[in-house]
Amino acid sequence: MTPTLGQLACYVVPRGKHVAAIDKVSELLGGRKVLGKKLRSRLDLIPLLRAGLPYEALEAVTSKLDISIDVASASLQLARRTLARRKEQNRLDGQESERIVRLADIAAHAVGVLGSAAKTKHWLTAPNRALGGVAPISLLDTDVGTRAVEDVLLRIEHGVYS
Repeated sequence: MTPTLGQLACYVVPRGKHVAAIDKVSELLGGRKVLGKKLRSRLDLIPLLRAGLPYEALEAVTSKLDISIDVASASLQLARRTLARRKEQNRLDGQESERIVRLADIAAHAVGVLGSAAKTKHWLTAPNRALGGVAPISLLDTDVGTRAVEDVLLRIEHGVYS
């Protein structure tokens, strides 16, 4: 049985930076069934990202987050026509794959901080004052935006007003 988003958790690495555990990110992406192997570390993602993730990884993460592929594609700057081609090819390119992994990583972290899948979905898709009034999911198409979202999650986790 595939775990739900609510069953996902996070861990704290020694320097105190909160990072979603790779096994939780892997589960959001569809696990071994979709990725073709068990991920033991973030380094295991690199060849998968370079080759491009299977299209099913996008379907898995959107299903577990209970958001539509259209919402994810618009937020992550993934063109719908391109995604239609990728579905036929069953392969995303490297940049598209990276954005999907960012979404899975942030979602796993958010579940650990917020405590439930429902709260995570709402938090990801609702405008956030600390992020300039935009939804966190809409910032995951860039590294800078992803860091801003991570910073807000860390502030929530540590009870810092933002």
